[in-house]
Amino acid sequence: MAITKPIGIIGGVRIPFCRSNTAYSDVGNFGMSVKTLGALVERFDLHGVELGEVAFGSVIKHPSDWNLAREATLSSGLAPTTPGITIARACGTSLDAAILIGNKIATGQIDAGIAGGADTTSDVPIVYGKQLAGRILATARAKTFGEKLRAWKGFSFGELKPSFPGVAEPRTGKSMGDHCELMAREWHIARADQDQLALTSHQRAAAAYARGFFKDLVVPFRTIVQDNLLRPDSTLEKLATLKPAFDKTSGQGTLTAGNSTALTDGAAAVLLASDEWAAARGLKVQAYLTHARVAAVDFVHGEGLLMAPTIAVSRMLDEAGLTLQDFDFYEIHEAFAAQVLCTLRAWESESYCRDRLGRDKPLGSIDPAKLNVNGSSLALGHPFAATGARIVASLAKLLEEKGSGRGLISICTAGGMGVVAILERPVSKS
Repeated sequence: MAITKPIGIIGGVRIPFCRSNTAYSDVGNFGMSVKTLGALVERFDLHGVELGEVAFGSVIKHPSDWNLAREATLSSGLAPTTPGITIARACGTSLDAAILIGNKIATGQIDAGIAGGADTTSDVPIVYGKQLAGRILATARAKTFGEKLRAWKGFSFGELKPSFPGVAEPRTGKSMGDHCELMAREWHIARADQDQLALTSHQRAAAAYARGFFKDLVVPFRTIVQDNLLRPDSTLEKLATLKPAFDKTSGQGTLTAGNSTALTDGAAAVLLASDEWAAARGLKVQAYLTHARVAAVDFVHGEGLLMAPTIAVSRMLDEAGLTLQDFDFYEIHEAFAAQVLCTLRAWESESYCRDRLGRDKPLGSIDPAKLNVNGSSLALGHPFAATGARIVASLAKLLEEKGSGRGLISICTAGGMGVVAILERPVSKS
């Protein structure tokens, strides 16, 4: 679909991200979504304003959250005539939401919209088996006490065993961490390199907080003012003492709790608009969403589960007429330190770029000083559906601070998919 209007990013907010079963254990997706959307409405004076769309999603949600985007919108302060659509693409959910809103702006369907996501691994849906559900339904339908009793004939306590949201890929039975261990082995990613990347993420995130970078991006919630997963006092020595978190038996495991993202609760949202809408409301555009791409890999038959962004970025660069080195900032989601390092090594690999990406030469290396300059998911946390909006908001602010430039976003997801995008800020003509 051809772009007819530039897609402006006005800005974003999020609540502090918190480790699962801590500060937000009793809040749930709806409460976090309302707080975040309300904070965005407050920041940009959108009370009573009708927007073209709110695209908001979550990965782990209760059946009652089926209309999460619309319900949260109705409680956000926006005009109740603002529509909402609930979406999900695992960890790429809110980046996909931004692409959805952006495409509608680009084609003139809407003038402005909000993209975001929330996720909780504290308030998870717990499901019981069909047999128990059948008994409950039969009891509800029963008209006499005798019929109610008969519904429970033959009951055993084994029927009370609950099922929790799956952490394994249905096609392989392996968790994302298990798959990433295989990737780390294939690409010869050392444990020490993973720990170093994790430590750098924490150090950069702590420095960003110290210099006030997150002041207008992170809004306090429940007395929490800063992500509670951040460990600025960590050291390589401490990280080296942690035991493998996934491969615990072979002696080859390199992924630990220190170099893998923790289960996290949180929400984030970003406002996008056309130039005309922003100007009419006296709002400045921080950056523009100029390109995006989604790809998938055949992880069931041997490809690395989290390698799809390598393909999506390659195709997007060709569409944009850019090289991998044509960026001032790289925001590569840190699902695991090993995933980031595998991605970088693949782009440097002559054989991978030739055989898998169909390129005459490698995409090449990037300047590590430009990678996740304010920390990323290892330090800040990773509420699945919120990470994309967090990254878009942070990168747009980085580009605004710099005054011009270009940033690359790369997010891997469950199911062997990757969502990527380019944000740009042109040099001011004034």
